[in-house]
Amino acid sequence: MILPSPQQLRYLVALSEHGHFGRAAEACAVTQSTLSAGLIALERQLAARLLERGHATKRPVFTPLGLEIVARARVALAALEAVAQTADAARDPLSGPLRLGVIPTIGPFLLPRLMPALRRAFPRLRLWLREDLTERLVAGLEAGRLDLLLLALPCAGQIETAAVAEDPFVAALPRGHHLAARDAVPVAALAAERLLLLEDGHCLRAHAEASCGLPRGMAPAGAEGFAATSLHTLVQMVAGGLGVTLLPRLAVDAGVAADAPVEIRPLEGAATPGRNLALAWRPRSPRAAEFRALAPAVADAIAGP
Repeated sequence: MILPSPQQLRYLVALSEHGHFGRAAEACAVTQSTLSAGLIALERQLAARLLERGHATKRPVFTPLGLEIVARARVALAALEAVAQTADAARDPLSGPLRLGVIPTIGPFLLPRLMPALRRAFPRLRLWLREDLTERLVAGLEAGRLDLLLLALPCAGQIETAAVAEDPFVAALPRGHHLAARDAVPVAALAAERLLLLEDGHCLRAHAEASCGLPRGMAPAGAEGFAATSLHTLVQMVAGGLGVTLLPRLAVDAGVAADAPVEIRPLEGAATPGRNLALAWRPRSPRAAEFRALAPAVADAIAGP
């Protein structure tokens, strides 16, 4: 039996991910003809059709078997990569490239402090950053495109985690709002307010909904049509008197509301709402010990000076 080469499997996975022969070839740093020839050779070796041909569309169409082989190719490539990573981790821990994914409600507020701290503590570590929504980051982690995530729990996916910090919510209110007269805002009082949230897809929205007892995916009465794609936009909406919102303390400490005419108040209730920040990686990753060693440095950066 002639086994597929790692390069052939990379061609197949790249074509699945990019959905285009030219872009897949570019991602693999080869010509399109080289990639096509490699895939044809793979089909001959397996004596199986992986791609349907003769379609009018230029987008590659995988056969059912082709889709299964793509999934198994990802697993095989991840296992091969783990072999090299195991050796690298033993030889020189926390060095070399590390592909880190960060969610948008953490990255802009933590990375300016975290990156210099990591450069000082681990000078041989080279961080490649990707900022995206939780669902897409977890998909990238599971597919082997990312090594480590910094996100808020809970989240779905096959991951292992190390907690780094708790990040409580605070209320952001327009100046002159009646709740701003209080030292702390009862969580129950927010039910009567127009609560502004990030748009669907942001885990912070789900955490805010849970904190206020709202059904998942629903906004409170009177808030239809109000959603934002960033915390900075939410702050400006609050400053404009459109409603109130919940902000993570991490973002407030980093100055997300510093120049806006809004009032920040802590929340009070039986259980103060917030989110748990954590590092996440693939189960049984050979670099798990390294990632756990990073957790204290991340926690220190969140705690600040």
